[in-house]
Amino acid sequence: MQRLYRGVVFRGDIYRKVVYLTFDDGPVPDVTPQLLDILHEKRVPATFFMVGENAERYPDLLHRVLAEGHRVGNHTYNHQRGTKYSVIEYIANVVKADKVLGGTRLFRPPYGRLTKDQKETLLAQGYTIVLWDVLTHDYNAKYSPEKILRIVQKYVRNGSIINFHDSVKSGERTLSVIPQVIDWLRSQGYVFECLSI
Repeated sequence: MQRLYRGVVFRGDIYRKVVYLTFDDGPVPDVTPQLLDILHEKRVPATFFMVGENAERYPDLLHRVLAEGHRVGNHTYNHQRGTKYSVIEYIANVVKADKVLGGTRLFRPPYGRLTKDQKETLLAQGYTIVLWDVLTHDYNAKYSPEKILRIVQKYVRNGSIINFHDSVKSGERTLSVIPQVIDWLRSQGYVFECLSI
C-alpha cells in the first residue's frame, strides 16, 4: 500500500494551523448552490473535485465555483473506479473531464482507488493526486451530522485535507453539518485555504 500511494498527497501544510475543505462528486443543482451560499457567507474557500459529466451538464455551477474564488479538481468524467479499467481507458476518462474543467492538474480518484500504473501515468503527465486524511463519511446515511462533526473534531490536525461531498446522496447531511464544522474549526484557530499544491 505504501508503494501504491507514494507520491500522493494526503495533507497540506503541516507547519501551519490550516485546513482544506474538499468536496467530491458535484456539481449538482440540488446541493452545490446551497453549499456555495454557506461558504460565501462564512468566507471560506474550498476545493471542488468535480465529475466531468456533472460540470458539463451544469456549466453555470462550474463557473460560479471558480468566480467565487474556489479551486476545481478532476474527479474523472463519470466517476470511474480505477481498479475496473485499463490504464488507457482510465486516463482517457480523466482527459475527457479535463476538457470540461479547463485543464486542472489536481486529481482525486473516485473512491480513493486507482492502480499503481494509473497513478504513475497521471504523475508522469503532471497531475497532483490528492486524497485526504479526514474522511467524513457524509455519503453514508448511517452517519448523522453530529457524528460527522465528531469525526472532524477527533481527526483534524495541521494541514488536514477534509473530504466531503456535494452530491445528492450526501447533500442533506453535508449542508446540515458544514456550518458547524466551519465554526468549530475557526474556534480552534484553524484557517481555511484552497489546495495550492
